[in-house]
Amino acid sequence: MGLFGKIKNSFITGLILLLPLLVTVYVLYFLMNLALGFIDPVVETMNLSSYTANVEAVAQVIAVVLIVTTIAVIGYLAQLRLFRQLFGGLGKAVTIIPLFRTIYGTVRQLSTSFTTKESSFDKLVLIEFPREGVYSIGLVTDKSPRPIRDVVGKDTQSIYLPSSPNPTSGRLVLVPEDQIHEVDLSVRKGMRMLMTTGIGGAPEEELPREDEDFFEQLPDEEADATERISTGDTDDEDENEREN
Repeated sequence: MGLFGKIKNSFITGLILLLPLLVTVYVLYFLMNLALGFIDPVVETMNLSSYTANVEAVAQVIAVVLIVTTIAVIGYLAQLRLFRQLFGGLGKAVTIIPLFRTIYGTVRQLSTSFTTKESSFDKLVLIEFPREGVYSIGLVTDKSPRPIRDVVGKDTQSIYLPSSPNPTSGRLVLVPEDQIHEVDLSVRKGMRMLMTTGIGGAPEEELPREDEDFFEQLPDEEADATERISTGDTDDEDENEREN
């Protein structure tokens, strides 16, 4: 094998080794920036830095603990009969306001779809959007009203197209039923796929389960070299080759 071939194979091996790590770091960096959008306002509002000698990291940790504790307490209280009626009445009061009703209902449906097995959405489908030949994940909300069906001239359904990686934003499209493609994928898995920008969409059986599966994906020479490095057998084998 020439010098160029060795460089090429070494690059492929390094890419296979580093790419999952780089993607993981990027996703964590994105999620961290998203979380800081909620944490920093708490730090500033409660002036937590003044209690931590102006150490921002410690103040952010305290803010995370406060946020998690508050959410857990609200969740616990919501399970009690008295507070369940209180939160239920609050939810009904919100639905009276037209704009709040739309936003609150959509966000609640999305959060329920992602956190529970049951979903208020009918099913997950694919439609060709934004152009023919490109498919987007959509959530069937309901059949379109009769006036819309009368204008289109055929039965249509209301499809919500969530954005990625933030599925709480998106758009509503009205699609004829003959242009909707059903897919054998649950709403929960589809939401996870959207929130992870497709990284979490592969079936579990297709993901490597053991180290041997990873080495089988490398070129033969690179797999042997990488496996020797990981097991610490490089020196012994090289010494045996020199003796022969």
